[in-house]
Amino acid sequence: SKVTGVPMIRLAIKAMLGKSITGAGYEGGLWKRQKLVAVKAPVFSMSKLSGVDNYLGPEMKSTGEVMGIDTDFSSAVAKALMASGMMLPERGSILLTIADRDKADAVPMIRQLAEAGYGLFATEGTAGMIHGLGIDAFAIPKAHTGDHPNTVDIVADGTVSAVVNTIEGDRESLEDGFEIRRAAVDQRIPCFTSLDTARAAVESLIGGAANYSIKPLPEYRDSG
Repeated sequence: SKVTGVPMIRLAIKAMLGKSITGAGYEGGLWKRQKLVAVKAPVFSMSKLSGVDNYLGPEMKSTGEVMGIDTDFSSAVAKALMASGMMLPERGSILLTIADRDKADAVPMIRQLAEAGYGLFATEGTAGMIHGLGIDAFAIPKAHTGDHPNTVDIVADGTVSAVVNTIEGDRESLEDGFEIRRAAVDQRIPCFTSLDTARAAVESLIGGAANYSIKPLPEYRDSG
């Protein structure tokens, strides 16, 4: 209803009461195609919940949602991420700790980040993959090694302004991942545990953050 302007719940109740939707000014069939894209994003309150992991599982952790609307996907994603506090800054550094299963799919995103001028920090395996692409990256030890500065240190001290952490591996890797994500929450910086979401965020940074439009909602509905 928010996207199309069609009061679906009100029409459904009228239909249940035996009234025709044509009497309310609507026809049957599919709604007209509109030149707009709507993206919803969850909003979390992890910073208020000490010790809670922000990795998403079956349990409900979001406390609300926001929606971005525009005429293309990147701009709509940019609006949704900005409203939820997850938009990547225009410049800065990012920590990448990518699971082996995701490394190949992460290559285009990594190239985009490098081309955008981002400083890349990565765990040993991810850094090796990035170096193999001919891209510079700082290799950072994991926290369980006891070395400093490590992955948690560079998040906690503000060296990086965002984190991409996809999960796999043994107990030590899982514990390191939790510490990284928790530090990101405490620093209130974007932390992505889904590669699909991270890629969409990077694409919105490249193509949508500077190009989105601002209009009243009815104008978007009428534009198509």
